[in-house]
Amino acid sequence: MTAQPVRPERSGPGTASVVDLPSFKPSLVKAVFRDVTPMHVSRPAAWAAASVTRTVLAEIIDGARRAAAEETRKKLIPGDLISAIDRNVEVEVAGGWYEHSPTFHVRTGDRYDAEGVVVPSRKRGRSRRPSAVVGAHRFEGGIKKLLRSQGVTAVPPMIRDLDGIASVFLTDLARDAAMVVREGGIKRFGTVTLVMPGEPALPPVPKDSFRAPSVRTGDSRTIGRDDILAATTMQLIGDVRQRALTEAHEATRHTDR
Repeated sequence: MTAQPVRPERSGPGTASVVDLPSFKPSLVKAVFRDVTPMHVSRPAAWAAASVTRTVLAEIIDGARRAAAEETRKKLIPGDLISAIDRNVEVEVAGGWYEHSPTFHVRTGDRYDAEGVVVPSRKRGRSRRPSAVVGAHRFEGGIKKLLRSQGVTAVPPMIRDLDGIASVFLTDLARDAAMVVREGGIKRFGTVTLVMPGEPALPPVPKDSFRAPSVRTGDSRTIGRDDILAATTMQLIGDVRQRALTEAHEATRHTDR
């Protein structure tokens, strides 16, 4: 019998490690994957995806909590989300959600790119399959659980944004994991180092860091745990990526692949 994944505990409200994975239930994770690919998702893969998503959302909430604390607030507002992303570019994920959320629009309703140019809104037609945006409320319970674990609450628009980010991030993760399976491994992968002008270069990545294999093992019809880890290396950067990989390994170390 396959052992149940271990659920590591968090030591304090200011950290972003795993508390308990049911914040993002594997059954909900599999529902997102079904919207993207007909491939089977193994149980360890679902737990790994849940762990990675939880790590990312916990990091975002922690950044927003710190922003709110500067104004002596314990209830998060959308502006805290913007502050969290501005302070830590590593957590700028799920960009597909941004065009659907008023939080990421200026007061005129326009959105701007990095050069300050207005980005025109894309026309959205109906899709036969549910999109990540359509299913963006499925993680509300998990989001509220994460907020409580860090000693804060959030206004409904903030919860909606975190819900949407979780759903779109998982959708992107599912697409990349399916691609890894189809191509038999990662065919496009590199390391991105973010350094501000005038700042010293970051130290090299430790040799024992988790690295995604260039060639996968396993059948071509099942997304496994290692496929999720490979997709994670494509979706995330920096310390958040390393933390997500570490916690996903810990969450699934007593399971088969």
